[in-house]
Amino acid sequence: HYLWRAVDQNGHVLDILMQSRRNRQAEKRFFRKLLKGLRYAPRVLVTDKLKSYAAAKVHIMPGVEHRQHKGLNNRAELSHQPTRQRERQMRRFKSPGHAQRFLSAHGQINNAFRCQRNRLSAEQYRHVRTQAFSLWNEVTDVAKNA
Repeated sequence: HYLWRAVDQNGHVLDILMQSRRNRQAEKRFFRKLLKGLRYAPRVLVTDKLKSYAAAKVHIMPGVEHRQHKGLNNRAELSHQPTRQRERQMRRFKSPGHAQRFLSAHGQINNAFRCQRNRLSAEQYRHVRTQAFSLWNEVTDVAKNA
């Protein structure tokens, strides 16, 4: 199975989709799912050199600039590291459905808690972490259950 990830310019995961094929139809499905969730059209699409990206982009996003280069895809590849760490802790996913359910939630939660520490001062970092935990407590209703 293949894991499709869309990452924005800041390294935040926008969407994750797990599919058994890596062809034009699979890419079109991923682009449709991604664009349905976004409220804007991307200006530039950066991918690896797989030909199905270009074929699907022509049908789904004809006005978007497409860049295929080895070094440009690093942001998407680095976004996969927390997923791999979590997968190792869980000792693999039991099924593709389990992986899809987990990763859809994990991407959003990971965006909130893993800020880019190297770009923040200590005070800014503490503020961002405090906001993330207050958001987490609000979403999970920790205060009401305690």
